[in-house]
Amino acid sequence: QVQLVESGGGLVQAGGSLRLSCAASGRTFSSYSVGWFRQAPGKEREGISCLSHSGSSTKFADSVKGRFTVARDNAKNTVSLQMNSLKPEDTGVYYCAILSESFCTRVPRDYEMDYWGKGTPVTVSS
Repeated sequence: QVQLVESGGGLVQAGGSLRLSCAASGRTFSSYSVGWFRQAPGKEREGISCLSHSGSSTKFADSVKGRFTVARDNAKNTVSLQMNSLKPEDTGVYYCAILSESFCTRVPRDYEMDYWGKGTPVTVSS
């Protein structure tokens, strides 16, 4: 079993930055890839990134490529999502999730993930 807790969400103006964190406990966190997802109001949840078990490989959705970065600290069982140049369309609830595979070949779909956090809300004002 894995427990995930996201933090760092909030209100930010367009063009600003936020850093989200995902803290994990339970299973061997360092063996698995971690994905970030978001769900905007009235829309389906979408995958935005995937980070391999070692942090050496990342995948991003086109909507965030070049603006968002991800990193992990396996010693601390944490993953971060750095979001820069935020836009109003980045507004939503952001989730981290575990993919029970070591590597990401692409940004995963939500049904492929095995464990989820409860999410942290991000609002980007124009």
